Amino acid sequence: MCGIAGIVNLNGQPVAPALLDRMIERVRHRGPDDCGSHTDRQVGLAHARLSIIDLASGGQPMHNEDKSVSIVFNGEIFNYIELRADLMRRGHRFRTQCDTEVILRLYEESGEECVRHLNGQWAFAIWDSRRERLFLSRDRLGVRPLFYTIADQSLIFGSEMKSIFALPHVSREIDPVALDQIFTFWVAIPPRTTFKGIRELPPGHSMTVQQGRITVARHWQLDYGAGGDDAPEDARTEEEYSAKLLELLVDATRIRLRSDVPVGAYLSGGLDSTLVTALIRRFTGAPLKTFSIGFDDPEFDETRYQNEAVRFLGTHHQEVGCTLADIGRVFPGVVWHAERPILRTAPAPLYILSGLVRKHGYKVVLTGEGSDEMLGGYDIFKEAKIRRFCAARPDSRLRPRLLKRLYPYLGNLQSQSGAYLQAFFGARRDQTEDEFFSHRPRWQLTSQLKTVFSGSVRSEIGAYDGLAELREALPAGYSGWDGLCQAQYLEAAYLLPGYILSSQGDRMAMAHSVEARFPFLDHRVVEFAARIPPRLKMKVLNEKYLLKRCADGLVPPSVRNRPKQPYRAPEGKCFFGGARLEYVDELLSPERIAHDGIFDPVTVQKLVAKFRDGRAIGIKDNMALVGVLSTQLVHDQFVKGFREEFAYAERRAGTAAICH
Repeated sequence: MCGIAGIVNLNGQPVAPALLDRMIERVRHRGPDDCGSHTDRQVGLAHARLSIIDLASGGQPMHNEDKSVSIVFNGEIFNYIELRADLMRRGHRFRTQCDTEVILRLYEESGEECVRHLNGQWAFAIWDSRRERLFLSRDRLGVRPLFYTIADQSLIFGSEMKSIFALPHVSREIDPVALDQIFTFWVAIPPRTTFKGIRELPPGHSMTVQQGRITVARHWQLDYGAGGDDAPEDARTEEEYSAKLLELLVDATRIRLRSDVPVGAYLSGGLDSTLVTALIRRFTGAPLKTFSIGFDDPEFDETRYQNEAVRFLGTHHQEVGCTLADIGRVFPGVVWHAERPILRTAPAPLYILSGLVRKHGYKVVLTGEGSDEMLGGYDIFKEAKIRRFCAARPDSRLRPRLLKRLYPYLGNLQSQSGAYLQAFFGARRDQTEDEFFSHRPRWQLTSQLKTVFSGSVRSEIGAYDGLAELREALPAGYSGWDGLCQAQYLEAAYLLPGYILSSQGDRMAMAHSVEARFPFLDHRVVEFAARIPPRLKMKVLNEKYLLKRCADGLVPPSVRNRPKQPYRAPEGKCFFGGARLEYVDELLSPERIAHDGIFDPVTVQKLVAKFRDGRAIGIKDNMALVGVLSTQLVHDQFVKGFREEFAYAERRAGTAAICH
């Protein structure tokens, strides 16, 4: 895994190499093993390398023989061996054994259509000097990030926004509309990001820059149109669906073991990571090292199941503990790498976990992300099913009680009446046709946090309607999909790339120069899962039913049959439960809140007082605190921090000029 950056001067002026050096230095954590840059008139490419395949000769930027085509690449192409063999049969000659050259040769062979042949996770930029065309692309599910902006007649891009911000002429200003989206959906809707003018290349999209024109086009779309319990039968039995799913997962895992460095695995104690670990054991003769995190708070700890999986699978295991103080201590680093406000502290333990992986000399881990989205594992899917069940009999007092069984870990919810639950979760018959039925309760709860916004932010947001924008982005045919498929799409298309893979996946792993690989996000698995009838993903309220069939005999029965426990971490009490944290005191002080102008000082002061006095309760208070604190950190690090850095550099440059 690596970091990339680049500049295209749309006015034809040459690119200064020093700018590329400044940009790539910002993301050396993504590629500490090597770095390089290349300029060709109006284009400059830069690369920071984490060496995983072809350690000796895979340096970048990489070129063809006459340097007419150059590439910088962040990611892995897992089917590169098969693609390489096919390209050699077509007459292409290779100088390296790495997957980067495979993309280069495939572009020579197929042009921009090359991405349709790739099985992997990627963000890359190819400069075609003969056509004077820059081609950028991002993988189907958005595993690897890619951002860009236009400033002073230049298109500037990078794996992370901090590379773009390394250039002093790039504006650094938080976008209130993005805040409105994050404080509703948990994510900004691509291509919007946290910052005005900075855009994200959406998952499954490519971009061309040629003759001053910028074109963005989709190359892949997640489609549930062939699924649904009322879809025409394809003659597959339940056993055949299970066998095919396992076959695809086995191969997805097998090709993700391709590496010239050791590969480990995360082992959380849940079904997904345990099954991935079990599949790895089938395809490696070497001892497998697994890594996990444990919490001192038993509400969040899964150590018991981790230990059972380790004994069953016989892995060499390493565990790191995570305390409330640990989360409070690393949180500024988490936000620096996430580059966006977050509403939960869940990324922090994963940041700590990737540090453990790197400490033991590993650069690659396989993990179980994507299973819940693709195979029906989230509580929100069961919640929507129960709500539809309640809506069919709105006079029933018993049906709403099922919602209590769904969330046994939410104490406040357990004390509510059936009538309250029915009203809160929106379980009326007239609501079931809403295209956002599954997610309305979550979004309505999160939207309540926006009472902390300052008057100026609310004024700038104005009458903006995030739901209307999201509705416009839905794919054709969405309204005809099964309710579970609609809910899966919203999770997979937005929360997965915008939060799970960004704030928790790529960013927290790469913070410590660790590459994460995701077998459940192999596009063959994803496309097959979209065609699985919903009744086999969730049988009544038994989530991931088909996956559990696949896992029978491969994982411990206690892990396979355990109740679903969502990954969570301690939240507000991490910042107020022990020793005082100076950054918390400073960033949440009334003076600083008023100065930064994002939040209302009086409202934030009341929220902070609730935590200091031990009166804070429930999800809402915790999300509000984490959201405010992380946003303040974003402003401090990326707006205020970069501004002060450039001012200091200018003062030094002025002093140097005077001295000479």
